[in-house]
Amino acid sequence: MIAGETDLLGIVRVAGTAAGLDVADVQPFRQSENALFRLPGHIIARVSRPGQYVAAQREVNVARWLEASGIAAVQVVPDVDQPVVIDGLAVTFWRELPPHQHGTPVQVAAVLKQLHHLPPPVDFDLGQVAPFVRLEERIAAASILSDQDRSWFRGHLTELQQRWAELPAGLPWCVIHGDAWVGNVFAADDGTVRLLDLERTSFGPPEWDLVHTAIKWRSFGWITEEQYAEFCEVYGHDVTTWAGFELLRDIREFRMTTMAVQAASANPAREEQALHRLACIRGERGPRPWTGWKALE
Repeated sequence: MIAGETDLLGIVRVAGTAAGLDVADVQPFRQSENALFRLPGHIIARVSRPGQYVAAQREVNVARWLEASGIAAVQVVPDVDQPVVIDGLAVTFWRELPPHQHGTPVQVAAVLKQLHHLPPPVDFDLGQVAPFVRLEERIAAASILSDQDRSWFRGHLTELQQRWAELPAGLPWCVIHGDAWVGNVFAADDGTVRLLDLERTSFGPPEWDLVHTAIKWRSFGWITEEQYAEFCEVYGHDVTTWAGFELLRDIREFRMTTMAVQAASANPAREEQALHRLACIRGERGPRPWTGWKALE
């Protein structure tokens, strides 16, 4: 948790008032990396973790830029000067999404292909991809870890950082989403597909986006070989044939594990999943694809 629920409710009310929005009935909506609250008028307030103002500002800029560029994505509330910073936390305001489900691999491929061909913005700096952002903080704050496990995490992080410094050449760098798993691609009942969670959008290797879907097949068996082949056909490239695939795979699996460890430190019901992921990436559960990786509830 980034703060107590009562504190966050108060922060959202103050931020919403400052933005000229109706805060008469603010309701908690969801807690994950960020805390979400529903405001009247189908508005969602998003409270970032401490120190994330720059990421929140970039996400607002990216959303406005994508809308102007014709790329379907989550939309900020118009005519609001944001982020609003209250007690060191950045609050942003978004249009609530209609009923939807996760995108399919084919839908993810299509929207990524469109995004990756978009020229970078000229009126603000996207910044470069940051593969290791917040990982040290997650490891340090993970109360479920033994000293031995924490030491392993830190050593493996150093190894991944060293390997990243020697990333093989691949496709030309471009605008990337940065966290392109199916949960960040909105698919409405009417066929509308939109990108969500834009805080990691940056300039980087397109393979960073593609590896998300590749590991769903190769690492976890969440999709079939046929579904992955369809993804590659729509996008036009198979990231698993690239010399840098294993590195990006390892980083993604590591990030997913640190996310689970962070979540388990706040909710003991998630500890079993976190420790299972750790055992897998440490080589204690045999070769990929691993069974037992589940979404964090």
